[in-house]
Amino acid sequence: MYQSFIKAELAILDFFDFMRFPFMNKIMTFISALADDGILWIVVGIVMLFFKNTRKGGVCVLLALIINLVIVNVTLKPLVARTRPYDINTAVNLIVHAPHDYSFPSGHTSASFAAALSIFFANKKWGTCALVGASLIGFSRLYLYVHFPTDVLFGALFGIAASFVSKYVISKIKMLG
Repeated sequence: MYQSFIKAELAILDFFDFMRFPFMNKIMTFISALADDGILWIVVGIVMLFFKNTRKGGVCVLLALIINLVIVNVTLKPLVARTRPYDINTAVNLIVHAPHDYSFPSGHTSASFAAALSIFFANKKWGTCALVGASLIGFSRLYLYVHFPTDVLFGALFGIAASFVSKYVISKIKMLG
């Protein structure tokens, strides 16, 4: 049954691989790179700290990213140790450098959703744009054949959970202070 599931996920990725063309390759590579090491989201969180009306949101973004890092990159990736799709389908021609960590869950996607939802909590308009960006980042990971669909799905869910935990913790700290 697990093999059938993997085949179904690879079929989805193969569809995206079939749809590739040079201009889209550049766009998807750029979108994916926006989330490398979470730098974009860290910078956004730090910038938010400088403005009184977004300071709390900036703290929420940064705390969500820390929670997400511990859950996804430090705990789940090594625990699950899922092979990347390009290691299973070696016929695929990668257009990015092959990541050398594990596949599940998608760290790019989880960090993006953790930050984007935290931004949404602070400012609906900017948060909506950030959530669209997070969705595009998740899609780019599929298009680039570096994650399975379930890696991206669960990455988004873990990122959303990290954002809610961050918001909750901040609300409790505010009650104490």
